[in-house]
Amino acid sequence: MTAEIITIGDEILIGQIIDTNSAYISKALNKIGVSVRQITSVQDEREHLLESFAFAKANADIVIITGGLGPTNDDITKHVLCEYTDDSLVENKEVLQHIEHIFKELIKRPMLPGNVSQAMVPSKAEILLNRFGTAPGMWLTKEGTVFVSLPGVPYEMKALIEHEVIPRIADRYDLPFIMHKTLLTYGEGESRIALRLETFETQLPAHIKLAYLPSLGSVRLRLSSKGEEQFVKESMQAQLTKLLTLVEDTFVGYEDEGAYEEVVAEQLVAHSKTIAIAESCTGGELVKRFTQHAGASRYLKGSSVTYATQSKIDILGVKELTIQQHSVVSGEVAMEMAARVRELYGSDIGISTTGNAGPSAGDSHAAVGTVFIGIASETAAVAHKFSMGTNRTRVIGKTVNKCLELLQEEILKN
Repeated sequence: MTAEIITIGDEILIGQIIDTNSAYISKALNKIGVSVRQITSVQDEREHLLESFAFAKANADIVIITGGLGPTNDDITKHVLCEYTDDSLVENKEVLQHIEHIFKELIKRPMLPGNVSQAMVPSKAEILLNRFGTAPGMWLTKEGTVFVSLPGVPYEMKALIEHEVIPRIADRYDLPFIMHKTLLTYGEGESRIALRLETFETQLPAHIKLAYLPSLGSVRLRLSSKGEEQFVKESMQAQLTKLLTLVEDTFVGYEDEGAYEEVVAEQLVAHSKTIAIAESCTGGELVKRFTQHAGASRYLKGSSVTYATQSKIDILGVKELTIQQHSVVSGEVAMEMAARVRELYGSDIGISTTGNAGPSAGDSHAAVGTVFIGIASETAAVAHKFSMGTNRTRVIGKTVNKCLELLQEEILKN
């Protein structure tokens, strides 16, 4: 079964917002065996929508549409869907009661005419009640092709996909088994990993594909297959075992176990270790990687973004003489930062970053891209020097990833 995703909104096309809906929907569909053939973003314009609907119908079994269901005049999705499916809008009493409840009990304001209009839906549509908003989802069929229209607000869309759309697709269609297994590797570039896997890749069975997904300082290796469930599982496991032996020195976990920081976090918890973080050149990006996930308080004692040179002295207690003798971007300062933040928060491990992310030199004459990462434990403090390039964003991203790599090494020492 194939699907196409259409996201509607001028705000996507002018770069005002990023389309995260498509990624979420693609993952949800793929998990149940639906292959996404194409993703399209279109403007809120009748002719463009009609053209997109017709193209999608000719190429997909199911079309998931997000956006254009709001209460304003530029929200025309359901009107165009009615035109395309030769239908008309009717008032749905259940939807109207739901909207009235939201305004009375939650918003506590009178309903406006535009809100009432959201209860007008195509007469032939199967209504998908939106528990988190006023615009309902709609399931329509045109000549065998299913069109599902959902609100563009991400949390509303996600709830509808999870509780309404995916269960219906899984129940109504005979779907193939699709399996992906993604390994996370750190410390080697894509070209070096590919060289290692050259023979492995040429010997893969035809039904299994290998994809390389590089990012800053890491490469994800994804094995994919589709077919009869037992056969796919057994053959994938056999190839996975072979692959692991070839990348075991860079392997840090599986993507379905979470992002790399989640893998590191679970290892901290498993080893009953805590960390404290002192950041300079990374400006809080390292602690953000941990705290974006629930449960960080189990292992993270605290953090300090001591961006200015004086704050390293005043907040962390780095010796002024150390900075004068070695520069603020140095291994000596990185070690003191890590040791002091560890003491400040009473953690098992302290980690620090100091460097020149660019574009200018700042308080140091170190070359742009020079970064020192400090690691402190109860027994010792060490510093690692890196040259991360000249692009500021990449320097910061690569430094954060290298911090995670070094933290994992420190955790697994004992």
